[in-house]
Amino acid sequence: MKRTIMISDIHGCINQLNQLLSQIYYDPNNDQLILLGDYVDKGPNSKEVVERVIDLMGNHNVIALRGNHDQRLFDLIYTESSIVRSKFIEHGGIQTIQSYCDINTEINEEQLNKAIETIRTHFKHHLDFLGSLPLYHEDNNHIYVHAGLNPNYTDWKKQPERDFMYIKDEFIRSNFEINKKVIFGHTRTIDIHGVPDIWFSEDKIGIDGGCAYGMQLNCLIFQNGTYTTAQVKRS
Repeated sequence: MKRTIMISDIHGCINQLNQLLSQIYYDPNNDQLILLGDYVDKGPNSKEVVERVIDLMGNHNVIALRGNHDQRLFDLIYTESSIVRSKFIEHGGIQTIQSYCDINTEINEEQLNKAIETIRTHFKHHLDFLGSLPLYHEDNNHIYVHAGLNPNYTDWKKQPERDFMYIKDEFIRSNFEINKKVIFGHTRTIDIHGVPDIWFSEDKIGIDGGCAYGMQLNCLIFQNGTYTTAQVKRS
C-alpha cells in the first residue's frame, strides 16, 4: 500500500522541504505527495519553493493546493488593490520580493513597484501556476484543504473560496460528521495545542509546524490506516 505524504505551509523554506523529503525517503513512484498550500512569503526562498512545486507536480504527480499567501501574491501582481499590497507587506511578502528580485535591503515603494513589474514579466508561469491551483482535494480517506471547512455549509464544497484559504477558529472548534478526516494547514499547531507538532483530533488533523517562524516543517504520513509523523527543525 503506497504512502500518502502531507506537507503544508512551506513558506519559502526550501532547505527544510528538501531535507524532509530526503529524511522520509520520498519515492515519487510509490508515494502520493500532497502539499496544502502557502509556498511563498516569510521564509527566504519563495521562488525556489515554487519552482520545486512546479517540478513535483509536472513530473511526479504531486497534488498541490492553493493557500492564502499564494493567492495574495497572484492578487498583488494582477490587481491594483492597496489593501492587498499592505497585507502582502505586513505578512511576509517582502521576503518573497527579495527572493524573486535578489534584493537584500529594505524595500521602498519604488522598488516594490519595480519588483512587481519584474515578477509579472519574468515569472508569469509561476503566477499562472499559483492562480490555477485547486482549493481542496478529496480521496477515500481524507479531505485536504489549506485552511479548513466552514461549519455553516451543509455541503462544504459550496462554501466561499475565501474560507478554503482563510478560515481558522470557527473551523477548528467545530465538529464535522463527514466520515473523513480533514487535513489542514494555515493555523500553526502551536496556536492550537501549544507545541509545533502535528495536532490530531477526532475529525481533523492540523499540520502547520510554523517553519517560517523558526519552528519546524511537519510531515504527516498515512499508510494502511495508520498515521506517522516526521519533522525538520528550522535551525
